[in-house]
Amino acid sequence: MASSDKVVETVIVGNYVEMETEGKPSNIKSKISNFFWHGGSVYDAWFSCASNQVAQVLLTLPYSFSQLGMLSGILFQLFYGLMGSWTAYLISILYIEYRTRKEREKVDFRNHVIQWFEVLDGLLGKHWRNVGLAFNCTFLMFGSVIQLIACASNIYYINDNLDKRTWTYIFGACCATTVFIPSFHNYRIWSFLGLLMTTYTAWYLTIASLIHGQVEGVKHSGPTKLVLYFTGATNILYTFGGHAVTVEVMHAMWKPQKFKAIYLLATLYVLTLTLPSAAAVYWAFGDALLNHSNAFSLLPRSPLRDMAVILMLIHQFITFGFACTPLYFVWEKAIGMHECKSLCKRAAARLPVVIPIWFLAIVFPFFGPINSTVGSLLVSFTVYIIPALAYMFTFRSPAARENAVEQPSKYFGRWVGTYIINIFVVVWVLIVGFGFGGWASMTNFIRQIDTFGLFTKCYQCPPQLPPSPPPHLLNATAPLPPPLANLTHPHNYIHSR
Repeated sequence: MASSDKVVETVIVGNYVEMETEGKPSNIKSKISNFFWHGGSVYDAWFSCASNQVAQVLLTLPYSFSQLGMLSGILFQLFYGLMGSWTAYLISILYIEYRTRKEREKVDFRNHVIQWFEVLDGLLGKHWRNVGLAFNCTFLMFGSVIQLIACASNIYYINDNLDKRTWTYIFGACCATTVFIPSFHNYRIWSFLGLLMTTYTAWYLTIASLIHGQVEGVKHSGPTKLVLYFTGATNILYTFGGHAVTVEVMHAMWKPQKFKAIYLLATLYVLTLTLPSAAAVYWAFGDALLNHSNAFSLLPRSPLRDMAVILMLIHQFITFGFACTPLYFVWEKAIGMHECKSLCKRAAARLPVVIPIWFLAIVFPFFGPINSTVGSLLVSFTVYIIPALAYMFTFRSPAARENAVEQPSKYFGRWVGTYIINIFVVVWVLIVGFGFGGWASMTNFIRQIDTFGLFTKCYQCPPQLPPSPPPHLLNATAPLPPPLANLTHPHNYIHSR
């Protein structure tokens, strides 16, 4: 009797409902809108995960290879790719456990987006909620900051008439328009296009580097210093820690229980982009990358490179929206606007979230080093340590393990094997990612501040060259007039960047 009751109960809680729509489209216009705008399938989730995971970090991985060396760079990508997939799997299990419990209590999530801190609150209490909320929001805020910095860094390689700080002002205003995208349901076409853009960019970097060949006197001396080694490692930790939005992506699915393997499949595809591109650029330019954190800076300008830059700019706009949308939800809930039906009112209420992000991107424009710092101090806890600990504490009692909605697979060694893997993840990330990685990345970050200063106008820009004299003066035999002679004195050049 108890067994049959459990079967019936499982069937009931498995009925996941759509959150933002009811019924079928009634006309062609709504069908087209649904096709491009309203996504909740397994494919939508895969595109969201794959598109959001790689983003601008694709351009900094060659820089990490110059710090780590070729072998360590490849091994760390494979290792952290698997570890990131594992903790995304844990987050998906905890989400399903939380949502199932709430649906048994007849809670309706039709107008409410479940977030990670709410999962922690429902399963483990308010202290876990507060810690999860603090780490998650801080990480997502700096993740958005990194996208703005990347936009300014990239556009500069097409148009250097404006310095990077000015470009940051411009793109901050552009990215603020993401306040009009209601939820992750509405990223269907953007996720698809975003993945096409990163795929093009990755293979452009690979092929262009191989065609360019190795620069004269190229050296591959990495790793040379522990600071650089662990800085590069934490940048890769950050690369595969992009699932701070996992819960929101799952909640946008019609069948969230199908998410479990999606992140792993997305990671496998992303590795086909990151491994060849990082290895090829490092092979071609070697140690020169130590002073060029953006891979675009070393490749010669061409129409294909300009196309890659433009596509990455568009993709960074998309990724900014991905990172900011959970912050919009948190803010809406804090001010009581989350269930408001008016899109315009919600968009206006979201605008204050963009302002501190905009400001921080101007204060710390250190493209590359900021990735490692965020990875070691924030991603290590948000994406790896907290999910692993939360899983172990949620199912610590025999009753909780027996009644778990999702039982661990035999391939992972059931409960014992799962706990062993989780303990390894916690210890490794705490020591290597947060400990050594935090020390190395903060050392490197402080060095950038000492070298370039806060609010730097144009980070890692080449010095501005003096203007060339007019052609008719090149062959002149008479001495230059005094005013022009004074202007051409080297001490009179103003280096604005």
